[in-house]
Parts: sequence; structure tokens; C-alpha cells
Amino acid sequence: MGSLTGKVAVVTGASRGIGKGIALALGAEGATVYVTGRTVTPGTHPLPGTVGETAAEVDARGGTGIAVQVDHADDDQVAALFTQVEREQGRLDILVNNAFALPEDLTEPRPFWEKPLSNWDMVDVGVRSNFVAAWHAAKIMTPRKSGLIVAISGYVGVTYTYGVVFGTCKSAVDRMARDMAIELEPYNVASLSLWQGLTFTERANRNLERDPAMKERIVTNPAIGCSTEHPGRVIAALAADPEVMRRSGGTFITAEVAQDYGITDVDGKVVPSLRAERGSPIWHPIVEAPRGR
Repeated sequence: MGSLTGKVAVVTGASRGIGKGIALALGAEGATVYVTGRTVTPGTHPLPGTVGETAAEVDARGGTGIAVQVDHADDDQVAALFTQVEREQGRLDILVNNAFALPEDLTEPRPFWEKPLSNWDMVDVGVRSNFVAAWHAAKIMTPRKSGLIVAISGYVGVTYTYGVVFGTCKSAVDRMARDMAIELEPYNVASLSLWQGLTFTERANRNLERDPAMKERIVTNPAIGCSTEHPGRVIAALAADPEVMRRSGGTFITAEVAQDYGITDVDGKVVPSLRAERGSPIWHPIVEAPRGR
């Protein structure tokens, strides 16, 4: 029996990448995981992975994977997802807001005015989508006075990374997680954001191969990277921690939380924090700031 047996999670944007790794890690601890994403048919996306394949791997890890096709830019589809969760499970313990509309030119070193206005889609699926999913999740969690909402963010919250819109989105995600924590506190529901460094997603591996120069930059140096399952291991530990409310409202470096819980990567590696190189989170847990929240 895993630490999350009997718990129900929703992981958005989990066809592949960080979302998939998180779903697998939660499944390995026995959780029922609703895997959302747009890709349901293999070969229809430039990168491999579908919601069904992720759900099947969750099953193989010992959890229960439930694939749901969801475009997180469509409020009706998101509402239907949470209606399904409540109808089938009667509870929701964990929401991981990971879905993000990453443009193909994200890592290209061009200024914002030389990139298309469609890059603003990151705000729609990356910021607004977080709010919409959390809005629905809170309606299920607060009556039970239990739950954890996690936003996937990064050092970009305080350090220039890739571009203007990307930085704007991640900064907003951090602040949103904190303000949600203040309003959720009376209901014993925790909200926090996690800063990821380089994570070896399918997209990251492809980009590193296409542009070897990326391996020389701090942001994308493979020596400090982690697997997609590492953040999932950290989230599983947070969800199982009876004192997780002490972290609510904070922004945390995933690697540092991992060290707090004694968590290593899938290969046994201790993932390093880049606090010294890339900056420190702005937001601390609300219990540490009783005034001026």
C-alpha cells in the first residue's frame, strides 16, 4: 500500500513531459490519477505521448490511471472533467496545474517583437487555465476541508528565461498560488508553487539535441537536470505530509523540498538547487507572514 492509496489526483497536461512524470510518481504511491491532455491518438503530435498511454503506465505502477481528453483553453471541457471526478470519486485530494501552451519557438533567442503574438497563448493555458482548474477543484476540496493544489513554475519567476511572456506567466502563477492559499487557509486546503529547473522532457531532450549550445548555459545544462518523475516524487511527499499546511502560500525550489524529504531522482541522484545561480523565491508560506500577507 502506497502513501497515497485512496487519494484522488488530477494532473493537467500529462500526455507527456513533466505532467506525465508527476502522474506516474503519484500512481506509484497508489493514487487514482486523472490524466488530462489534448493528445489521444499516437502520432498526432510532433512529440510522443497520449493521455491513454500515461494512464496505462499509471496502472502499471500500481495506481489507477483515468485518461480524459481536455483542452484546458476550453472552460466547458474543464468543467466536465471536474464534474466527472466528483461523480466518480466523490473527492479530490490533489490538483497539479501543469498544462502550459509552450510555443515551438520558446527557446529561440529572439526578442518578443520578433516572435508571433500567438505566444500570448501561454497566458491562456498556463495562467488562466490554472485559475479555472483551481476554481473547480476548490469547490470539491473545501467542503471536505482537505486538499493540495500545486502549480508548476520555475526560477523564471525572478530570473529572465526564454522570453517576456514566459516570465510573465510563471511570475503570475507564483502569486496566484499564494493568494489562493490565503483564501483556502480556513478550509485546510494547501496551495503552493514549485520551481523546476531543467527537466528531461521529450521536448527538452529534442531541443538539446538540436542545439548543442544549450548544454553550455546554466538554464539548460544537463548536469543539473532531473527526470520528469522527480517533481512527482516531491508532490507525493507533500500530499502525504500531515503538516503540508505549513508550506501553504509558499513558492519552493523543488530540489530543496526533495532534500527536506530525503528524495532522490529515479537514478539516485540528489538534484541540486540553483538558488545561488538563479535566484530565490519571493513568496514564503503564509504562516510565516501573519501580517501584510
